[in-house]
Amino acid sequence: MGTLSRWERTLERWESALLDKVFRSDPVQLLDALRRECDDHAVVCSESRVLVPNVYTVELVGFVHDELVGRRGELGQELTDVLDRHAEANGYEWAGPLTVHVTKVRHLPAGRYRVVSNARTHGIAPAHAGAVHPWA
Repeated sequence: MGTLSRWERTLERWESALLDKVFRSDPVQLLDALRRECDDHAVVCSESRVLVPNVYTVELVGFVHDELVGRRGELGQELTDVLDRHAEANGYEWAGPLTVHVTKVRHLPAGRYRVVSNARTHGIAPAHAGAVHPWA
């Protein structure tokens, strides 16, 4: 039990460090947007089965992308881990293999990032398909 608790605390510290690097002014916005995208597109199939999209694309404005991905090449994997823990905590089932793609865009009309989700059986993210929700 002690090993599991230490592991959870370590993951929480990593998540906190990631949040601090993402947006210093409001560090929880990006992860909240990912979780909200997951929750908003959950489909209740039965009493014991709730499906959620499995492919997420996080679009970052150029300077934000350069800063985050340049220093932390594993950003997509860290965001994937956060979503995986969120789904496990809520009893969600992925529609296919879970992936989070981090992409660079020139301009976003409403801010510094946008989260797009899709349900794909093979985990391949199409360019700008699915529901688009800007979070500024």
